Amino acid sequence: MQTITVTPGPLARDEVLAVARQRARVELGETARSAILAARAAVDRAASGDTPVYGVSTGFGALARRHIPAASRVQLQRSLIRSHAAGSGPRVEDEVVRALMLLRLSTLATGHCGVRLETAQAYADLLNSGLVPVVGEYGSLGCSGDLAPLAHCALALTGEGEVADGEVVRPAAEALADHGLTPIILAEKEGLALINGTDGMLGMLVLALADLAELADVADLAAAMSVEGQLGTDRVFAADLMALRPHPGQAESAANLRRFLAGSAIVASHRHGDGEVQDAYSLRCAPQVHGSLRSALAYATTVAEVELASAIDNPSVLADGRVESHGNFHGAPLAHVLDFLAIPVADVASMSERRTDRFLDVARNRGLPPFLADDPGVDSGHMIAQYTQAGIVAELKRLAVPASVDSIPSSAMQEDHVSLGWHAARKLRRAVDGLRRVLAIEILTAARAIDLRAPLTPAPATGAVVARLREVVEGPGPDRWLAPEIEATVTLLATGDLRQAALTHAKVAS
Repeated sequence: MQTITVTPGPLARDEVLAVARQRARVELGETARSAILAARAAVDRAASGDTPVYGVSTGFGALARRHIPAASRVQLQRSLIRSHAAGSGPRVEDEVVRALMLLRLSTLATGHCGVRLETAQAYADLLNSGLVPVVGEYGSLGCSGDLAPLAHCALALTGEGEVADGEVVRPAAEALADHGLTPIILAEKEGLALINGTDGMLGMLVLALADLAELADVADLAAAMSVEGQLGTDRVFAADLMALRPHPGQAESAANLRRFLAGSAIVASHRHGDGEVQDAYSLRCAPQVHGSLRSALAYATTVAEVELASAIDNPSVLADGRVESHGNFHGAPLAHVLDFLAIPVADVASMSERRTDRFLDVARNRGLPPFLADDPGVDSGHMIAQYTQAGIVAELKRLAVPASVDSIPSSAMQEDHVSLGWHAARKLRRAVDGLRRVLAIEILTAARAIDLRAPLTPAPATGAVVARLREVVEGPGPDRWLAPEIEATVTLLATGDLRQAALTHAKVAS
C-alpha cells in the first residue's frame, strides 16, 4: 500500500486523492517532527507566561476575554471539542472525511499550530487505522474554517463520539481500543489546532477537480457521439477556427472533438451536399461551453494549490516563537471558487440535455425514429430518459446559485461574516454527480442512435465507446427497464472505462 510522507511542505493533489480514495497510509516525516516540536516549545512558553494568548490561556470566540487558569486548561480543550462537535444530518462521505483529516495533519506538520508530537502522531494513527469519524452534513459555516466537521474528528481522537469501522458505526472509545489506539488528552492550544481549518472545503475542492477533469473529457466525448448520431459536421472544430478565439480550454475541447470524430464513416457520408448549412448551437458551440469549464478548472486549481501550501489555524505559531491571532481561517477564497465551478457544470449539463433532446424529435433528428423507439407508439424509447436529464439540469441550475454571497452571523456577532464555503463544497459535490448522470444519458442515447445509423460505422474512438457500453447494455430494441442501463452507464463513467476507451482509440486529427 502506498505511504504518503507528510512534511512541512505542501501536499500534492494526487496525494490527497490517494489517501481519500485509495486509503493510502500516512507518516510524519522527520522535518515535520522537528517543526512540530519547535512550535510546541513556543506554545509551552506562552502557556507559562502572564500575557493572555487566545486559545492557549483564554476562552474562544466571543468568550475570548476570559483568562483560563492553568488548572482548567485541559478541561478547556475537552469542552471546546465536545461543544463544537455539534454537526447534524446524514453522514459525510468517507473520502471527504479522510481528505480533511489528511489536510489537517498537513497543517499540523507545518510547525505553525503548536500541538504536541504525540497528538499529531495519534491523528496519523487514526487515519491509518481505517476508522472514519462520523461527521454530519450540517454544522460548518466555513469560518472559523470547518469547525464542526473537524471537531467530530478531534472528538474521535479523544475517545468520544462515533466512528465508522467498515460498514458499522461504533462508539469511538470501543473502536479505538479494538484497533490498539489510545485516546489523547488534549493540552493547551491543541483543541483549536485540530478544528480551526478550511480542510473540508479544500478536500472537497481537490476531489471535485479530479472528477471534473475527467468529466470535461467525457463531455467532449458525449458531444462527439451526438455530432455523429445527428449527422452533424466536424468542420466547425477545426484548429484554425479555434485559433481565432484562442482560449486554451476551448482549443483543448475542440482538439478532443476532432480526435474522437477522426475516421468516422458516418461523418464522411454527408460531408458534401447534404443541404445542411449549420448545426444547432448545442452541437456547433460545444468547444466554447466545454472549454469554459476547463478554464474555470484551471483557475480553481491555482486556488487549490495555494491552499495546499497554506497553514490554516488561529492563532498561529511563527518562526520567531510568537503566537499570533489573525483571520487566515476565513473560507472565502475557497468558497468563491467552489461556487464558481458550479456555474459551468450546470451549463455543460444543460447543453448535454439539449443534444439529447434533439435525438428524440423527428423534426430535428435527421431520419431517426421518434424517441429512438423500436415501435413508436407501442414503445417510448428514450423519452423519459430525457425527462430525467431535464430534472437533473433543473437541480443543477439551483445548485449554481452561490452560497458564498450569503452570511449568517454567529458567536454573539464576534464571527459576524462567514464564508459558507462548506455549503458551496457540498452543493458542488452534488452538481458533479448530476453532471455525470446527465452525460451518461446523452452517451446512452447517442450510442443507440449511432447503432441505428448502420451500416455506416462510427469513428474508432466513439465506436470503441459503443462497443464497451454494449458489454453491459443491449443495443436498440423493444422497450426494456431503462433505469439499470442508465446506472450501468454512470458506473462506466465513474470508473473511467468509457473515457479510457475513447482516448485509447482516438486518432490524431489536424
